[in-house]
Amino acid sequence: MKKKMIYLDRNENHYGPAPEVFKALHKRNFNKLTTYSRDYTRGVKSKLSERLSHMLGIDEQQILLGYGAEDLLKQAVHCFLQSGETILVPQYSWWYYKVIADEVGGVREIYPIQENEHQFSYDIDAMVDAYKMHNPAMVLISTPNNPTGHSIPWDHLIKVLRAMPEAVVVLDEAYTLFTNPDTSYLKSLVDEFPNVIVTRTFSKFYALAGIRIGYALLGKQLSELNTFSARYLGYNRLSERLAIAALDAHDYYEDMRQKMRADLEMFFDELNQLPGFKAYRSEANFILCRIPHNLKQSLDTYLKSNGFVIKFLNEDGLNSHIRITIGTQEENRMLMDLIKKFIEEIRNGELG
Repeated sequence: MKKKMIYLDRNENHYGPAPEVFKALHKRNFNKLTTYSRDYTRGVKSKLSERLSHMLGIDEQQILLGYGAEDLLKQAVHCFLQSGETILVPQYSWWYYKVIADEVGGVREIYPIQENEHQFSYDIDAMVDAYKMHNPAMVLISTPNNPTGHSIPWDHLIKVLRAMPEAVVVLDEAYTLFTNPDTSYLKSLVDEFPNVIVTRTFSKFYALAGIRIGYALLGKQLSELNTFSARYLGYNRLSERLAIAALDAHDYYEDMRQKMRADLEMFFDELNQLPGFKAYRSEANFILCRIPHNLKQSLDTYLKSNGFVIKFLNEDGLNSHIRITIGTQEENRMLMDLIKKFIEEIRNGELG
């Protein structure tokens, strides 16, 4: 029988959606499946954008739904980046950041991320210098950043945004809720900075990657994206219903958040006790760790033979690193014990 694999390589949420989501899924309403939404007749895009507007205190017209944060990022780039114009992206980042400019004939430039003793961070002065040097039309900032797991502190973010008034700045917050449940700052952000887009998703924290829904908050100068991305027949009504149910399930997701934070600490402490390993603090649902380069292939093979798949990075500056998605507490303990067993067998000469 083929071994069932546990995939901890794509930052998916193994806790699954809240029970409230499944209850919403089982509500039968034939009309929801056969008819388009008529929310536009009420002057709003959808029930979900209306709910988010009330929740965040942000004008509904500044809220845009999309097919996950990936779709919203693509739409923003296709709307605002012209052929030959520059987009600034982080040095270490999601692979899609590095190719998205190609879709519109844009030019990609990078700004640095610095490694500190226990965590990565953005080099704020270098970000501003890169902006002045390249005069980009767009800037992408991921917070927390994938794969490094670090966020940009509020005061640093404000400094950066004030230094970049002429660019469209996309703030990718796909992983923010794993550490920071506060949303009170979002209104002040889009109110003060009319050139900012904040993207969020239900894929990660809410464990709804399969229904592909996310949203963007738009600064007041960016209404063009509303027109560019208009869906006059409405959005996926089932996805909206499930997303709203997830927003209602505060207790479930808060319990999940606390378990994940505890396991991030477990991985950080125990990985750093292994010879040649260096784990970095993370504010997302994954942890980055540098390992001895000569162990990459053997560790990968060993883990797969025992039913686990994690991410082995292979890019400039991060080519001796693993990224572990935080799974359930049982999965995390099993994986950590496997890695420790692997090191022990290496020490004892039991592995070639």
